[in-house]
Amino acid sequence: MVLMSDEVKNDKPKKKGILGKLREATDDKEEQLAILSTFVRLGILIWSGGILTLAYIKLPDAFGIPEQKLDPTFIASVFTGVLATFGVQAGKKASALCGGISKEDVERLIAAAAQTAPSQTIRIEHAPIKIVGQSDGEPPIKPTI
Repeated sequence: MVLMSDEVKNDKPKKKGILGKLREATDDKEEQLAILSTFVRLGILIWSGGILTLAYIKLPDAFGIPEQKLDPTFIASVFTGVLATFGVQAGKKASALCGGISKEDVERLIAAAAQTAPSQTIRIEHAPIKIVGQSDGEPPIKPTI
């Protein structure tokens, strides 16, 4: 019996999968994980975007897929969460994207509120705060019914 396994070697290159190509492209493990996490986030983004799209459109009857009644709230939160990992933030106003209300805006609102109605505004800028009531030295009286 002749064994040819040592003599005959296949010169065909072994096909590499996605992870093999990723390992070959970069040697740094952290960079490999960063690339892999980006692809996972993109996959989740595409999936959630597709589900959201299907929640709002009606497919033709030719596809044979029945209409699904679903609440897209969870999928929308997944979609916006993944978008936030890429640095995209959804906002309704331009001021919300620029950091919200500035100190000057707060002071202007306080001044306008003081002009319109009698009120007391308490601004707390430092902690800790201790609120102590004025006492005459007598303990509080417990009302009886």
